[in-house]
Amino acid sequence: WPGRKRMLAALISILLCIQPGRGQTCTQGFEFDPRARQCVDVDECRLLQDACRGDMRCVNQNGGYLCLPRGLYNQQYAQDPQEPYYPDTSDGFADRFLPGPPRSAEPSYPVIRTSAQCVLGYALTEDGTCNDIDECETNSHHCNPTQVCINTAGGYTCSCTEGYWLIGGQCQGGFSGADIDECRYGYCQQLCANVPGSFSCSCNRGFVLDPEGRTCQDVNECLEQPCSHSCFNTYGSFICSCEEGFELTSDGTSCIDLDECSFSEFLCQHRCVNAPGSFTCICPPGYYVYEDNRNCEDINECDTGNNTCTTEQVCFNFQGGYTCLNPLQCPPPYIEVSDNQCMCSVENPACRDKPFSILYRHMDLSSGRSVPADIFQMQATTRYPGAFYIFQIRSGNDGREFYMRQTSNLSATLVLSRPIRGPREVVLDLEMVTINNVINFRGSSIIRLTIFVSAHPF
Repeated sequence: WPGRKRMLAALISILLCIQPGRGQTCTQGFEFDPRARQCVDVDECRLLQDACRGDMRCVNQNGGYLCLPRGLYNQQYAQDPQEPYYPDTSDGFADRFLPGPPRSAEPSYPVIRTSAQCVLGYALTEDGTCNDIDECETNSHHCNPTQVCINTAGGYTCSCTEGYWLIGGQCQGGFSGADIDECRYGYCQQLCANVPGSFSCSCNRGFVLDPEGRTCQDVNECLEQPCSHSCFNTYGSFICSCEEGFELTSDGTSCIDLDECSFSEFLCQHRCVNAPGSFTCICPPGYYVYEDNRNCEDINECDTGNNTCTTEQVCFNFQGGYTCLNPLQCPPPYIEVSDNQCMCSVENPACRDKPFSILYRHMDLSSGRSVPADIFQMQATTRYPGAFYIFQIRSGNDGREFYMRQTSNLSATLVLSRPIRGPREVVLDLEMVTINNVINFRGSSIIRLTIFVSAHPF
């Protein structure tokens, strides 16, 4: 038996095989599975022809295989060939193995240990069942510090993280020893950050990373109501807009009132008052805001009855106001011949050298009216043979704002030559002189024109 025991120990060997994977190098006895993205055990008993010579039976191991005499082959090895095979040590089989020569490096597969009831890689529990030992969790594995331990049924696997390769028993980045820059291959839709052995995707502002971690989708910022008024979502951002009468501030989200009155002094005819989101035009007393909401229109107090004139008085309306005219009272020696005319008889000696008649007229004039402007027409009503007429301003033109322009032998026009600012009341005596050299006659008549100049240019 001692000789047989020595022969058995000599026949037990572990053949090491480096199986290169595609894009990944695994430890001896393992090959890289691209689907599982990890190193899996190689079944040498299937891949190698005549792995064991003579009357030896090949038994696959996790990371290697055993050659055992068929007489010692136990039925427990005849399990699913895809599962790792471990000898049943319950019959003391492990005691027959002699220790092998020391290895230069620790193997990446479990070291055979004696168990009372369970196969290698399993531990006996209190209820008598065998549970898998997680060598990665118990730190009983022999993976290199640069490797990652992956627990398997009855054993474990040493592998490298994604982006690293097993070179010389060490996990290194790429064949040149440097980390693979996955960002160069467009793995990320927008932003990519390379990290040792992997990469990290992120998105620009206005986007969020999809659950799959590579593509970005637009964020609808308007759902958070970032704008004071209206929000319009755009690809990767948003745009705020303001209601009419408001403007966007420099922060791009807030709206402030727009002072329309500061844009132009011609926005309203009289005065502009700013309001939130709008403006209002105001007119002075005696006017109302026209239907265009900007111009001012005169209120005719004489037509509306909104005046203080008595029944004896006559209401006269002008721009922005009105006046009450008292009944006509002709100064002596004049006598009243109509509601607006006084006459002085030629038979009356007191009328000598006085105008034959005085006719009262009234008109209104806007303040600051542009000049020159024809504002009043004067004309002779009768024509005598051999007579001619002279028109002139007899009084009231102290500021020389007016002059008479004779348009024909029988008529003349009163011209405004300088702007007049109101409110003001101007009384002009416009004289028409009649001259007849045939009968040696000279006489005159007066139009007493009262001009009410308004306070405003409208």
